[in-house]
Amino acid sequence: MTDVALDQSPARAHARAGHRLRENAAATLVGLVIVGNAAVITWLWFHGGNVTKVHTTGEDLTSIARLTGLLCAYLALIQVVLLARLPALERVVGFDRLSRWHRWNGHVCIDLLIAHVVFSVWGYALMDKLPIPKEISTMIWGGIYPGMITATVGTAMLLAVVATSLVIVRRRLSYEWWYVVHLLAYAGIALGWFHQIPTGNELVLDNTAANYWRGLYIATIAVLVVFRVFAPMSGAFRHRLRVAEVTPDGPGVVSLRITGRKLDRLRVHAGQFFLWRFLDGKRWRSAHPFSLSAAPDGRSLRITVKALGDHTARLGELRPGTRVFAEGPFGVFTERARHQEKAVLIAGGIGITPVRALLETMRGDVVVLYRAISEADVIFREELDRIAEARRAIVHYVIGDHRGDGADLLSSTHLKELVPDIEERDVFLCGPAAMTEVLEQNVRGARVPRRHIHTERFALT
Repeated sequence: MTDVALDQSPARAHARAGHRLRENAAATLVGLVIVGNAAVITWLWFHGGNVTKVHTTGEDLTSIARLTGLLCAYLALIQVVLLARLPALERVVGFDRLSRWHRWNGHVCIDLLIAHVVFSVWGYALMDKLPIPKEISTMIWGGIYPGMITATVGTAMLLAVVATSLVIVRRRLSYEWWYVVHLLAYAGIALGWFHQIPTGNELVLDNTAANYWRGLYIATIAVLVVFRVFAPMSGAFRHRLRVAEVTPDGPGVVSLRITGRKLDRLRVHAGQFFLWRFLDGKRWRSAHPFSLSAAPDGRSLRITVKALGDHTARLGELRPGTRVFAEGPFGVFTERARHQEKAVLIAGGIGITPVRALLETMRGDVVVLYRAISEADVIFREELDRIAEARRAIVHYVIGDHRGDGADLLSSTHLKELVPDIEERDVFLCGPAAMTEVLEQNVRGARVPRRHIHTERFALT
C-alpha cells in the first residue's frame, strides 16, 4: 500500500463510519414508522369495540378475524413498498436484503390472510348457527356481505402468487411467467380494498379509521407510481441508453457495452446492478437484474451475462443500437460497505461480474478468490490478471468440481490457507444463492465477524 493510501485511510474510515451511522439512523426510522402504523391499526381495532363489546365465542372469533385481516392488509401494502425501489430505502439495506424481507413479509401476510378467512367463516357460522359449508356459500353468494366476491377473487390471486414462489414450482416456471403471475399480487391487494372498506366494522362505523386506511392506500399508490413509473421513465428519457457492442466472453457468456447520455450523473458505483429491459420486441416484457462487470467510467456501462435461462440465453442475439430501459443503480455490494483496510473478494461462477468491477476500483490490500468448476468456466482471466498486476492485488483461481475432489475447496480450512489473515479483512461474496449460503458459513467458520461479510446473491436468471 502506498504512503498516500495510508495517509488517507483515517479520512476514509471516518467517512465510512459516518455513512454507517446515517444508514443505522435511517433503518431505525423506517422500523419505527412500520411498527408505529401497526400500533395505530391495532388501537383502531381495539377502539372499535373488538375487545370490550365481545361476549360470545362467535364474536371472539370474528374479532380475531378482523385484526388478522387488518394486519394482513397492512403487510400487503408494506409488501408493495419494499420492492417499490425507493432509492433511500435501497441504499440503507440493499436490494438483496429487501428481497429477503419481501419474501418473509409475504409469508406472514399470507398466514394472516388464511387466519382471517378461517376465523371469519368459523365465527359467523357459530353466530348464524349454520354448518361451515353453508356459511361459506351464504357469505360469498348471499349478498349479505358486500365485496365478498371480489375478496374471494383477490385471495385466489394472492394464493396463486404464493404457489408460484414455491421452489418446486419456481424451478419449472420461466422467469417471464413467474413475473407475470406476480403482477396478480397488485390486483389481489386492490380487490381486497373493495372488501375491506364496505365490510370492516371499524371502517364503516369510524370515519377517522376509514380515512386513515385511505391515507395508507393513497401513500402506497403514490410511492408505486413515482418510483416504479415516473422515475424510470424520466431516467430513460435523460440517458437514452442503447446497446453499443455485443461481445462473446466464453461458452454461453456474452458482454454488452451500453452507452448513453450524461452517464456520469448516474451516481453508480462498482459492485452495483441495474434492472435491465431490452426494447427489441422480444425482451421488453420483463426486467432482469445484472451487475456491472466493469467499473463505471461515465461514458458507458458493461454487463456480462451467462445463459442460465430463456431470457439470458437470447441476449447474444441483441443488435447494436437496441434501445435499453434500465432502473437503478441498486445494491450495497460496494466499497462503501467496508470496515477494514484489507478485503477478500470471493466469486462463484458468473458472480465474478461485480467482483471484477470492484477489483478495478477497490483500494488497499485486496485478494480475489474465483471459484469455477473447470478452466472453461473462467471468464475475464486476462482482465483480472492485468488489473491485479496494476493494483498489486492477488487473484487465486480455485478450480474443481465440488461433487468430486473439489468438495473441500473454499472450506474454512482452505480459506485460511489461501488468506491466512482473513479474519482481519472484509469479505465480499457473490455467486449463486446456494453456493453463497455455504460460503457464508465457511467464512464464519474462518472467524470472520458477521458484520464484515457482505453478500450479493445471484438468484434470478
